[in-house]
Amino acid sequence: MTIKADTIWLDGKLVPFADAKVHVLTHALHYGMGVFEGIRAYAGPDGRAQIFRLREHIQRLYDSAHIVLMEIPFPLEQLEQACVEVLRSNKLDAGYLRPLAFFGAGAMGVGAVNPVQVAIAAWPWASYLGDEGLKKGIRAKVSSYTRMHVNVQMVRAKVSGQYVNSFLANREAALSGYEEAILLDTEGYVAEGSGENIFLVKDGVLQTPPLSSPVLAGITRDSVLRIARDLQIPIREEKFTRDTMYLADELFMTGTAAEVTPVREVDNRRIGKGEPGPVTKRIQDTYFKAVRGEEPRYRSWLTPV
Repeated sequence: MTIKADTIWLDGKLVPFADAKVHVLTHALHYGMGVFEGIRAYAGPDGRAQIFRLREHIQRLYDSAHIVLMEIPFPLEQLEQACVEVLRSNKLDAGYLRPLAFFGAGAMGVGAVNPVQVAIAAWPWASYLGDEGLKKGIRAKVSSYTRMHVNVQMVRAKVSGQYVNSFLANREAALSGYEEAILLDTEGYVAEGSGENIFLVKDGVLQTPPLSSPVLAGITRDSVLRIARDLQIPIREEKFTRDTMYLADELFMTGTAAEVTPVREVDNRRIGKGEPGPVTKRIQDTYFKAVRGEEPRYRSWLTPV
């Protein structure tokens, strides 16, 4: 999908889409030193856009920057307001927001510390893994690439360069005819998808790798755990093996882009009945009600535009 918008917020002001440019010697382009977020806005019952868990996403952007010794030159509240401004400027009642902070042009070299630039873009984006995937589930492949060890990369941060690992895993899966990859950690336990957290259901119990594993502390992951508790679904945050995943009754992935996407098959092995299961459907249904402002108990998650 080619991205097109009217404006992008860049370094403190809205600029026309075609003018949102950086220099070819931008440090982040060469060394991957940027941090980013993915945020969704959904149309509420009144047709107005509502941004899902905006504060948590922007806070994680600052946390990622802190981890990699980057100082974002704007207060957190200004970036929150900029997200609202970008949606309004582009006349979007729903869409995907991409805040990005990165070391710009100046000195060159791995250790160069250049001025930090910040951009926020927004565009319409359907479900990352497809509407059909949301309804019927996707096919996934355990990748030959391994999720990074905690002493290799900073796994709590959404750092641009770290997604080379995800790109290679996703591309490998796509070339083999699958919709998504599943990466194992360096000990061989299931970690996450190329851009999603992963959950399984066995005998009515929901299980996901703990945050002591090399997984992103996903905001959708956190939302799903909260929803599951409210639905009185038993939860275990524990490591599990690839074959445990094969034997799951249900499997699904979560993420801002992927939302709550069922997985019907892994490595040519049918998961459960090969279709979204009852626990997945309950969580998915509640999640979509929450993001659209149709579930009062989760209204605090939404920022109206």
